[in-house]
This record gives sequence, C-alpha cells and structure tokens, in this order.
Amino acid sequence: MTELMTLQNVSVHFPVRGALPFLKKGEIQAVSNVSLSIHRGEIFGIVGESGCGKTTLASTMVGMIKPTAGQVLFEGVDLNSLPRDEFKKTRRRMQMIFQDPFSSLNPRFNVYQIVSEPMFIRGEDDEETMKARVAELLEMVGLSAGDMYRYPSDFSGGQRQRIGIARAISLNPSFLVCDEPVSALDVSIHAQILNLLLELQEKLNLTYVFISHNLADVKKLCDRLAVMYLGKIMESGDSDKIFAQPLHPYTQALMAAVLDINFSEQKETEILPGDTPSPINPPPGCRFWQRCPKAMRGCKAIPPEYVEVEQDHFVACRLVNGFPDQDMPEGYDQPLVRLKTVRGR
Repeated sequence: MTELMTLQNVSVHFPVRGALPFLKKGEIQAVSNVSLSIHRGEIFGIVGESGCGKTTLASTMVGMIKPTAGQVLFEGVDLNSLPRDEFKKTRRRMQMIFQDPFSSLNPRFNVYQIVSEPMFIRGEDDEETMKARVAELLEMVGLSAGDMYRYPSDFSGGQRQRIGIARAISLNPSFLVCDEPVSALDVSIHAQILNLLLELQEKLNLTYVFISHNLADVKKLCDRLAVMYLGKIMESGDSDKIFAQPLHPYTQALMAAVLDINFSEQKETEILPGDTPSPINPPPGCRFWQRCPKAMRGCKAIPPEYVEVEQDHFVACRLVNGFPDQDMPEGYDQPLVRLKTVRGR
C-alpha cells in the first residue's frame, strides 16, 4: 500500500512562561520524536491515556500545529515547507471531525452556513451550487435537505455530529482525522456514527486517523494502530497482531483494563501504580518505567529503541528488545526494586 502520510521524528513542544512574558520556565513535551506512516485507504488508530499527546499529534498531521522538530509529509511533500498558497490548497484535502458535537458548531449559524462555510472560504462556488452541495451532503450523512435552515440547538448530539461530518467532507478530502468522534454520544448513536464513518470511507475512498479511548472500537475499525504514552509511541503496527499479542507492558495494561461482560470467566485486572509523570520533566529513560510492573534497572536511564520485532509490529521496550551490551553497568538487566512510601499522619 502507498503511504499517504508520513511523520519523521516529529516533536511538538510548548513553552511554559514565567511571571514575566520573556521569562521561560520550561517546555511541555507534548509529542517527542514520533515516526509513523499511514497508508492510503486505511483506518489508523491512536490510543492512550488522556494527555498522552494523541490530539496534538493529529493536529500536527493536518497542519493545525507546526512541529518543533521533524517533518510531516503528505503524499511525499513536507507540509511545513510549502508556501502559504500551496499549503492552503493541500490543507483542503485534510479535514478533522472534532470530539464535542456541541462546542464544535457555531450556535449562531444555521446548518447551511455551517456546512457551506468551507466552500464559501474557498470562494469557488456560487450560492445555488453550494445549496445543492449542502443538500447532497446532508442526505449522505443521514439528515435531510429540510434541515438546512435549522440551528444546532434544534438537534440531538448524534445529529450534530452528523452535521460536523458533513462539514468535514464538504471539500472532498482524502485524509480525515476523527478525534474521538463518538465519545460524547449514547451507545446506540455511537454505533450508528461508526457505521456512517465506515460507509463514507468506502464510498469516498477516505483515509482515517481514528483517535479513541475505546479499544473495542479500535479493534473493530482500525487496520493499524499506535499506542501513545507521555508523547512517545510505545507500540505500533498491525492491529490484529497487537491485539493478539501485545508486547509492551503499557499496551498489556490497556488491554487488561477493557470492560468484559462475560462474568463466567475470571479475568486478571492490572492496575498501574502511581500517576503519569509531568511532560515538562519526563523521565530520561523509558517514560513508562515509574509505573511499569516489569521495569528493570536499566529502564530508568537508557531510552528504549523503537524496533520492528516482526513484520509491521514495532515496540519501544528494553524488556522486548534487550539492553545494549557495550558500556552497560552491571545489574541493569535486574528487576527494579521499588520502595513503598508510608506517609505519616
């Protein structure tokens, strides 16, 4: 399969300002040295805890955020090196469906204004053409042309998300970022929106990046996926291989946390200790070592290499890939002893 989107060593850091405007206290390392490839026509999932950098990474893919370092290649062209006019032309082919169907729609605009706004900004369609296109899009997402002059307050959450989807596909994009598009919806509507996305992908030949906390959705929809933690990719590749045999301890913990309604079988639940470290001062070695139940002494100081352990299955973990033989202090491959802290009253 041909690559539509490629990320090469992408990092996104945000400055933390002090009391004075010119005083810089540090940087939030939202995304750190991420490399990924997304194939044309596939659904690529991104999973991880809140605050791990999923949305920041997706926003960088579509040019909403400029990376601090690295390259974002769309069809082999670096987005951030394009002249402004060329970037705007390319950007039309990359759109986003937002998580909240309530705050992502302007309450002062009716449906026609919301869906036609991208066409209006482009300035290449007259009003009659835009009306016909909006009616077509509304029918495509399960609404009707009669809804064109109603306002967002007249619709339910699922209907609002359908309006957001219609707006996202109005310029015939080829690349669509779905940022948790069903997390705010009821379960029955949740399934309907997922089915709609699958129908549109097949009909319009779309490529999706699907961000979600729901691993059941990711398993059902995604061809390939990436597991993120504190701005880093822990594991990525073919979703069937990862779900069949998760290799990284963090991926294993995420899988173990999935709710199972089969009460006849006993299931081990793995609860990770501690909290996620601060992205302002992340650990120097593996970013997961402080919470990893299998951490070795070397995990604390030696960053893991991102290695392909089998075809289209990459892991960044010293427990899987081993520690370097040269200049490794004695005992780095021994389990990390954790001391319990007892707080006084």
